[in-house]
Amino acid sequence: MQFSLKQRLLILVICTMIPIVAKGANRPNLVVILADDFGVGDIQAHFPNNKIKTPWLDRMVNRGMSFTDAHSPSSVCTPTRYGLLTGRYSWRTRLQEWVLGCYEPPLIASDQLTLPALLGEVGYQTACIGKWHLGWNWPGSQASQMVEPRNALARLSWDYSKPIQDGPTQRGFDYYFGTHVPNFPPFTFIENDRVVTPPNARYLFEPGQGVVMPKSFSGLPMAPGWRFDRILPEITKRAVRYIHEQSTRDRPFFLFFSMTSPHEPVVPSREFSGKSGIAPIADFVMETDWSAGQIIKAVEDAGVAENTLIMFTSDNGHSHYTGWDQLVDAGHFPSGPFRGHKGDIWEGGHRVPLIVSWPGKVKAGQSSDVLLCLNDIFATFTEIVGAPLPDNAAVDSFSFLPALVGNQVSPLREHVVSHSVYGEFAYREGPWKVVYKRASRDLENARGKPVQVELYRLDVDPAETNNLAKQERLRVTDLGKSLETIIQRGRSRPGRPQSNDTRVRFDVIQSQRWTASSSDSED
Repeated sequence: MQFSLKQRLLILVICTMIPIVAKGANRPNLVVILADDFGVGDIQAHFPNNKIKTPWLDRMVNRGMSFTDAHSPSSVCTPTRYGLLTGRYSWRTRLQEWVLGCYEPPLIASDQLTLPALLGEVGYQTACIGKWHLGWNWPGSQASQMVEPRNALARLSWDYSKPIQDGPTQRGFDYYFGTHVPNFPPFTFIENDRVVTPPNARYLFEPGQGVVMPKSFSGLPMAPGWRFDRILPEITKRAVRYIHEQSTRDRPFFLFFSMTSPHEPVVPSREFSGKSGIAPIADFVMETDWSAGQIIKAVEDAGVAENTLIMFTSDNGHSHYTGWDQLVDAGHFPSGPFRGHKGDIWEGGHRVPLIVSWPGKVKAGQSSDVLLCLNDIFATFTEIVGAPLPDNAAVDSFSFLPALVGNQVSPLREHVVSHSVYGEFAYREGPWKVVYKRASRDLENARGKPVQVELYRLDVDPAETNNLAKQERLRVTDLGKSLETIIQRGRSRPGRPQSNDTRVRFDVIQSQRWTASSSDSED
C-alpha cells in the first residue's frame, strides 16, 4: 500500500508519541493552575521590561515550554471555565454574555462529559480547589434560576444548612474546596457540597479594606470573621496539602487549582502588601506568583515532580479597573503589545500566558507559537492518558500534545473563536482575525442590532490598529462563512454534527443575556 507524504508524516507522529501515552500507575499527575484576570504580559520572563517580579513563574518558563499564541475561549471567567472543563465553547449554551450571577444554576449540564469525569473513569483522583463560578442549585424558598438582571438573586433567602446540589462534586470532581466567587455572596468557604462556616454574619463595606471591594453586596451573608485577604493563602494551603496527600497513594491525581487572584477584591495579604512599590494590584500579582510557586514546590517536595505535568495559564486578560493606569504609568503593560484587556474582543481580552512543565517529556526553556485555546486542554490530557474521547464530547477541543513533545508537523488547530463579555464574536484563521463588534459602546443600545465588522492581520499588526475589512471584502466573507459553519455544525472538531443549546448568531448583538433553548427558539 502506498502512502502520501502527509500520511507518512502522520504515522511518524503517532509512532513517536506512543511512549508518551501511559496507562495505570505510569500515568502522570496533572496539575492545572488557572489564574484569574492575569494578563499575557504579567510574567516578567516573557516581557523582561515589565515591572512586576514573578520569580516562580519565571522559573517555570525556564524549565518548561511557553505558548505565545494561547487564547482563552472567552474574555471573562465563567465561559472560560466552562470551555476548559468541557472542551466546548460556552457560547453554545444559553449564556450569551457576561458571567453567572449570584445563586444562578449550573452552566454545565448534568449529562455533559467533563474532563475530571473522564479522568476519573481511567483511575484518576480529581480535585478542584479555589474558584468555581459555574453555578450550583442552591437550597432555598425559591430555586436557583436563570434571570436577566445581573445578580438579581443575591438578596433572596437561601438555606445554608443543606447540601448545595450540582456543584463540582456532581460534575466530575471527587473533592472540592473553595469559594464560589470571591466577590459574590455568600462570603464563606465551601467544601464539597456544604458551606464550611455558616454565613450568619453580615458583610459591611469598608472603603479602605481593599481595591474594588463588593460594595453593592454590603449587608449580605458572610461567615463570622471572614477576611478577603486570607482567601488566596487558604486555598493555596489546601492545594499544597492535597498534593502531599495524593502523592502517597497509588492513583494518579488531577488538580484544578482555580485561583481567585489577581481578580478583585484586590486584597494582597500582609506579607505582600506594598511589596511591589507600584500599587496593590501589582502586589496581588506578586502574591499570585507566590501561590503558583507553592504548588510547584509542593510537587517537588512530595517527590513526584518527574511524573507530574504542571500547567499555568489564565482565564482571560488583565482587568482594566483594578489599577491598570498605575501599572502603565510605572512601565508595566499587562497585555504586552496587544490591544485591550479583560472583557474585550481584542487580543488583550483573550490572549493568555500558557506554560507547561513536564520533566523528561517537555524540553526546558522552549517556546511555541502554535495556535491554542484553553478548550484544548481536554483533548490534550485525554491523549496523554490514553483515554478514548467520545465523538459527542469536547467538540471544540484539539490536542496539542505533538507541540508539547516536539513532534508537531502541521498546525494543530487552524482556527479559534473568541467571545467577549458583551457577546461579541471574533474568528481567527491563520494570521487573520475578523471581529464582529457592537455598534454602540452602550450594550443596551446595541442589543438586536447588526454588528460592525473589522479585519486585522495579526502577524504584522498584533496591536489591531489597521482595519483591513474594506480592502479584503472577499476574505471577510470567507471567514464569516467558516465561522457560520462552526456554529451550525455544533462543533469545530471533526465528527458528527452536534446541536447548540440555543440559536447562535454572530452578525447581531443578542437581545438577552440568557437566550431561549434551541427547542423553543424561533427561526
